[in-house]
Amino acid sequence: MTYADDRTIYDADSHLMELPDFLSRNADQKTKPLLPDLGALLVGSFDATTYENLDRHPEEYADKLASLGDALTKGPKWHAALGAFNGPERSRALNLLGFKRQIIFSSMCARLIFAESNTDLAYGAAAAHNRSMAEFCSDDERLMGIAMVPLQDVGKAIAEIDRVIALGLAGVWVAADAPGGRSPGHSAHDPIWAKLAEAKLPFILHVGSAPLAIEDEWLNDGQPNSVSARGGAEVIGSKDLTVIHHASHKFLSALILDGVLETHPTLKGGIIEIGAGWVPDMLRRLDHATQIWAKSEPQLAKMKRLPSEQAREQLRFTPYPFEDVAQLVSESYPELYMFSSDYPHAEGGRDPIGRFNKTTATLTADVQNRFFSQNFIDLYHQ
Repeated sequence: MTYADDRTIYDADSHLMELPDFLSRNADQKTKPLLPDLGALLVGSFDATTYENLDRHPEEYADKLASLGDALTKGPKWHAALGAFNGPERSRALNLLGFKRQIIFSSMCARLIFAESNTDLAYGAAAAHNRSMAEFCSDDERLMGIAMVPLQDVGKAIAEIDRVIALGLAGVWVAADAPGGRSPGHSAHDPIWAKLAEAKLPFILHVGSAPLAIEDEWLNDGQPNSVSARGGAEVIGSKDLTVIHHASHKFLSALILDGVLETHPTLKGGIIEIGAGWVPDMLRRLDHATQIWAKSEPQLAKMKRLPSEQAREQLRFTPYPFEDVAQLVSESYPELYMFSSDYPHAEGGRDPIGRFNKTTATLTADVQNRFFSQNFIDLYHQ
């Protein structure tokens, strides 16, 4: 028996855990000497002494992890998890998890690439990342890797997207910022959105698309004994959680109000590991904005679909395991939400299926199927 048991599940969020050479081994000669020391940034269960010169877990240890069977998600996390940094070993983990497909994100590279001010280095590092991601997923069609592409240089972005298509990766992770000092809906970016739509490659916003943490001054509460869980790969504190969606909210709002989804109705987008409790309110605000400002902002009057309708057809979100999926559906649309495990990160918890089963129990079988599989299939054109 697998962890998924008899339920058909597509996993919209999982991760590989980089080893120190993840970027450097596939970087070009110009980029390689400029890359930061990835090993110095790795956290969690990573131990340079343990994993030095290894590209997979020792066989005995991997067998021990595999013996967990359908309880694999209750086992070790981070680098210590089965399949954390080796593709064939991840296939073994996926056999135990029982998911039909699994999206793979990197864990530590996003801010290194998206926050890099040297454009040549940003695109060189992204290309190295994408080649290494393709390697990880190359032996198993169930593993669907996500590329990274900065958008500030339109020509370089399109060239890298062409390489991503050739590599067979499943989506393009972008930064939730104003690329090149422009709205993401600026006309200069239209060739990017057109390229993604034509290639049936969704754009992806994920934790790491924007700086993760709330600014330090908001943590200055006058309580010297305060303890935060912050630090490391996507590990946040309580105050961070309350604002983690702000950048994505802004990016999507600008993208929709500038008419990108309306202009490119086959363009899809996934918003992953940022929660979804904010989504119904965002859609209401976008509908209100369109209706109120249609006279003074002529591009809004041209829309044939309300923003909420565009999102229903073209965007998908992953709720956190502690969010109530049935409530989200009741406040918006069943097409919007997808299951994710976040394997092998700790944030996914030890039983994501169990937690999501509880908050989808009152939904119809059709809506449950949408959450666990169909919405993923729609996003990734499976």
